[in-house]
Amino acid sequence: MIMENVTKLTESEILQIKELQEQQDSLITSFGQLEYQIQLLEIQKKKLIEDLEKLRKKEKDIAQELTQKYGNGTINIEEGIFTKT
Repeated sequence: MIMENVTKLTESEILQIKELQEQQDSLITSFGQLEYQIQLLEIQKKKLIEDLEKLRKKEKDIAQELTQKYGNGTINIEEGIFTKT
């Protein structure tokens, strides 16, 4: 190492570089935390999609049962009546 090519950084320059490194580390940590939260949300989303599919199947099954029992028509939930079409 040739000493004439070496220049000592000022204390201010060293602090600026350290601050940049700390900010970068903080951002990396934040990105990691965010990705973790995203993964948890993806798991929750898959569960909700499964629940929705089960609900749609149940709805379809009930509709088929009622159609077989009463024929085609409409249901008024508030009054609890079926009207044939």
